[in-house]
Amino acid sequence: MRMNAIVAGIGMVRFGKHLDRTLKSLAAEAIEMALRDAGLEKQHLQAAWMGNAAAGVVTGQEMIRGEVALRSMGIGKIPVINVENACASSSTAFQQACALVTAGAYDVVLACGSEKLFHQDKARSLGAFSSAVDIEDPDGAVNVVKRITLGMGQAFDAANVGVGRSIFMDIYAALAKKHMKQYGSTQAHFAMVTAKNSFHGSMNPRAQYQERLTVEQVMAARAIIDPLTLPMCSPIGDGAAAVILVSERKAREMGLRKTVHVVASALATGWDYTQADDSVGAWAAKQAYEAAGMGPGDLSCVELHDASAPSEISAYEYLGLCAPGEGPRLIEDRETYLGGRIPVNVSGGLLRKGHPIGATGCAQIVELTEQLRGVSGARQVQGARWALAHNGGGAIGTDAAATVVSILQRRD
Repeated sequence: MRMNAIVAGIGMVRFGKHLDRTLKSLAAEAIEMALRDAGLEKQHLQAAWMGNAAAGVVTGQEMIRGEVALRSMGIGKIPVINVENACASSSTAFQQACALVTAGAYDVVLACGSEKLFHQDKARSLGAFSSAVDIEDPDGAVNVVKRITLGMGQAFDAANVGVGRSIFMDIYAALAKKHMKQYGSTQAHFAMVTAKNSFHGSMNPRAQYQERLTVEQVMAARAIIDPLTLPMCSPIGDGAAAVILVSERKAREMGLRKTVHVVASALATGWDYTQADDSVGAWAAKQAYEAAGMGPGDLSCVELHDASAPSEISAYEYLGLCAPGEGPRLIEDRETYLGGRIPVNVSGGLLRKGHPIGATGCAQIVELTEQLRGVSGARQVQGARWALAHNGGGAIGTDAAATVVSILQRRD
């Protein structure tokens, strides 16, 4: 969908383990930061889209999550739309907020994502992920792994699926094996992704993990499920991120210069596609590129959904950063490193910045806005003008249930 919204303010709480913080306090901190960045006050907000995925399972807060967070800040009267769409919750909130600004309904709106995944009872944290599939399917998430595995002609062991880990790691492992069989990617390629993102994350003060890792360290780490080791899997975390969006009219009134425009944002859901069809990620990317009137070759940087290291390599391909099967070459040739042809996940990505699922989408927008503003310090992508955010969530069949791809542009 073609968009015409401007990012006026951003804010983000460092992702990590915040057992001493409430969900609404994390959201409030990010929102206050975004308002200050925009030079606006609470009373200027005309509507808010509040993304959260797992509070019902982890904290018990249901139904009015956004209203609870905003009321604690003294924000009321305005429309508040609660958005739950798995890991794509706040990117969906962002997409919907942009659409209403583009439509002329509002001049100043908020998109926010917040999440608390750490809990004394680890089963609650894992339970948040196990419900992001079709639970009315008799085999639930196990069936997703089964379909991928049997589709490759490999043996399937149902007894060990999701044991002591998020079921999504089993899904990512199965997809990784499929890529290895089809294109010859290796575990070393996946380790290169984690090493790259750890290098980027080491320069990000808001990243959950800031230690630099070598390929050898990643491969020698504790095994989770073949071929994934622990650093190849995105960690759970707590955090929040917020974005203030304004119309062009409001931007002129505010005297904004060198603005970051949201020019396209596509929200797509999966379907029962045939072998010849695109994946939901490829479909969403095509819609976004077409709406923006540009292509992957124009991009300066990308923040994509590396919930596992192999996921990043696959995303290179379906986002059009390279041809199918060429993802391993991109990481081998360091093209996706800072300073390379198309830097990817300069924030550290989900693997190192962290993945508080409901906050991830807006956090990607925060990172890309800073890159386009040219204020990212040591991890700045020089001359950044076009940026893409890709965020997926849930699983139905053999693909993501929902995906959002947004494209931002710097205008001087």
